[in-house]
Amino acid sequence: MSKGKTTIVSYYEISSKGVKLKNKKCPRCGSVMAHHMKPVERWTCGKCYYTEFIGKKGR
Repeated sequence: MSKGKTTIVSYYEISSKGVKLKNKKCPRCGSVMAHHMKPVERWTCGKCYYTEFIGKKGR
């Protein structure tokens, strides 16, 4: 496997009950979103650049 490439298996959790997506799906385009911790915790879609920030509210 080449450096930087991700396999399909890393996106899903496989068990005897079935297959479940580990990450969130983008509400805008439906792609799998990436979870980033730095500099600010957020979920980001690499396809359409939709971003959901996670953190303290009321700042």
